[in-house]
Amino acid sequence: MLIIPGQAGKDVCDSGLGVTRRELLRVGGSAMLGMSLGALLESKSAMAKEGGSAAGGPGFGKAKNIILMFLQGGPSHLDLWDPKTDVPSNVKSPFSNIQTKVPGVQFTELLPKLAQQNDKFTLIRSMSYTPKGLFNHTAAIYQMLTGYTTDRVSPSGQLEPPTPKDFPNFGSNLVRLKPSQVPMLPFVMLPRPLQESNVVGKAGTAGFLGRAYDPYYLYPEGDDMNMNKMENVRIDDLKMRDDVYAGRLRRRARLRDVINSGMPQVEKAVQSYNLNEYYDRALDLVTSGRARDAFSLDQEPAAIRDRYGRNTFGQSLLLSRRLLEAGTRVVEVVWPKVANSDNHSWDVHKGLTNRMKNQSAPMLDTGLAALVSDMDDRGMLDDTLLVAIGEFGRSPELGVSTSGNDNSADGRDHWPYCYTAFLAGAGVRRGYIHGESDKTGSGPVSDPVHPTELLATIYHAFGIDPATLMYNHLNQPRELVKGFPVTKLFV
Repeated sequence: MLIIPGQAGKDVCDSGLGVTRRELLRVGGSAMLGMSLGALLESKSAMAKEGGSAAGGPGFGKAKNIILMFLQGGPSHLDLWDPKTDVPSNVKSPFSNIQTKVPGVQFTELLPKLAQQNDKFTLIRSMSYTPKGLFNHTAAIYQMLTGYTTDRVSPSGQLEPPTPKDFPNFGSNLVRLKPSQVPMLPFVMLPRPLQESNVVGKAGTAGFLGRAYDPYYLYPEGDDMNMNKMENVRIDDLKMRDDVYAGRLRRRARLRDVINSGMPQVEKAVQSYNLNEYYDRALDLVTSGRARDAFSLDQEPAAIRDRYGRNTFGQSLLLSRRLLEAGTRVVEVVWPKVANSDNHSWDVHKGLTNRMKNQSAPMLDTGLAALVSDMDDRGMLDDTLLVAIGEFGRSPELGVSTSGNDNSADGRDHWPYCYTAFLAGAGVRRGYIHGESDKTGSGPVSDPVHPTELLATIYHAFGIDPATLMYNHLNQPRELVKGFPVTKLFV
């Protein structure tokens, strides 16, 4: 019987152990080649000392930070960055195609700025999965951001509200395994929660990892249609009261230490909660002023703010860049409109032409193009991964129902079988198209990529084996994600 020593409920891939479930399964086979478990651990230890990894491969460990732009609602790939020609009228996009900077690659006229930046990023045109109760937004969002599906999915595809039993958002896993080394908010989610109907925040928490790994939720006051809501950012919990200065706060901390040293029994009773660690982190965060300064968008030149777009999405991306510069590890920007809604939501069951042309697409094009060029100019793309993706695409055929929703002749329904993802930075290829969709954008004809494989690719970019184990609320081991990274995406 093989027994791995260690504390129950601890990640066996925590620092000092570094073993994944996949590697444990390899032990039996490696023994035939003369490698024992001890030799496996010794080999891993030696690789770690040399700065290597048991995983490795193209792109491994290139990323230090990530901005994930979650385009909740499901953007239409056919009307943005995977347009088709010579297709029936009920499939053809109402928008014209334009040439991009990469020869042979076309976008629609809705993305003129990104068309001049696509020599800096990769598009995966073969994102695809077959739904199992995932036709509607909530369950599909949960799969995309956690890597797991849930047993409790209603026929409509909706889930129950967030619970402590949920699988963690990918960002929570990242900041747990790659903690920030500076006094800064490690994981920030803005400018609104993930939402479908009355299910709010699903897939946006640390779940069974515990609230210590939840993101900092920056949700400014204001309606989704308020394009100036980022001017309402309030960070009162990140600054000291007017009557408390830094020296006084530090003296309070020293007093706490004195009291703790005289109360060994209390100290022993609470040591597993790491109260000192959390207190010190909070204290450093408040007194350093890093977060407070990062949130001050008015420190940016007016020309830069204009370049990103004076709207909620554009200013959220600009703030994301500032947060990374201040030391934040993960920023998740949620599209600033609830999934199943009208106006600039991507959920275009009706009114596609007007909503995409005059509302959603200009914000995406301006903001994302500015983020790519700005971060490239600053050298930040060297170690920052940028990802933009929704929970699915839209149906190739206009006016049909694929999810039980009503669709007008100028609308597309949900379509998980084929859609597009955007990636840039941290060793990701430039000017590259991965995979290909068929002539109507209905399904991949080459290199299909499942959402779990995209998540595995993100973990891989951070130097984390996707098979690394975590323990759920029942103390059961679970892999970060059951998928393999797509290393072809990296140089």
